[in-house]
Amino acid sequence: MSWWGKILGGAFGMMIGGPIGAVLGAAMGHNFDKGLSQSANRTGFGQEDNVIPFPRGGRERIQTLFYTTTFSVMGHVCKADGHVTDSEIVLAKQVMQQMNLVESQRKAAIRLFNEGKKDTFPLNAVLKQFKQEIGFKPNLLRMFIEIQIMAAYADGVMDPAERRVLLNICKMLNISKHTFDHLSAMIGGMEGASRAGNKGGPSLQQAYSILGIKESASTSEIKKAYRRLLSQHHPDKLVAKGLPEEMMKVATDRTHEIRTAYETIKRERNF
Repeated sequence: MSWWGKILGGAFGMMIGGPIGAVLGAAMGHNFDKGLSQSANRTGFGQEDNVIPFPRGGRERIQTLFYTTTFSVMGHVCKADGHVTDSEIVLAKQVMQQMNLVESQRKAAIRLFNEGKKDTFPLNAVLKQFKQEIGFKPNLLRMFIEIQIMAAYADGVMDPAERRVLLNICKMLNISKHTFDHLSAMIGGMEGASRAGNKGGPSLQQAYSILGIKESASTSEIKKAYRRLLSQHHPDKLVAKGLPEEMMKVATDRTHEIRTAYETIKRERNF
């Protein structure tokens, strides 16, 4: 059974718990309770006997934590400037569309997004549990913060309030400000190219931003940055670390944008 099937089967709430478990339980609401009840009734045993374990550090557990935290925190980031814009709602739905979520997953993602928008959303507690559960998986944490930065750029600019929230998220996850600035420049370049409708790829300036390097960078530095970014965003590696398979498309799109930026610079530099 997949990680999502186990959630619907009722295993999640009792085996993970904590603030993340509470957020998902609130988002699933009646359907979550119904799933627990139906699961117990089918077996003829109590809920405790029907639990399918999510061992700490296990891949399915991490996938569930990543999915839950990603969409709830996204709602919190989008609400940081006081309101959620239509563009931010569209962005959230685009991420869901990229993931090819089944209907039950899409509805849960929207509910998690709405949980994150609430003034009572326990951001720091959720992030603390997320970091403890994920452990030392820097590429996975980087993908998480990239998705949050994408949400902040959904309306074309990163609001100062959104930036403060994102910096706090980075602090909680032990992601340096240097890394945050690099990712912001990279995603800002990607979003700029997308909004400009550049069918031939990003502009040269955008390409340098995407690779996180200066225009004065040497050929060696360009190649090194390119290889590092490809390794960090390799879809198969991320899934092996716990990225939900449904999010592989997001990582695949990111590697395509990195390759396109590299080819843009390569043509200009003629190497």
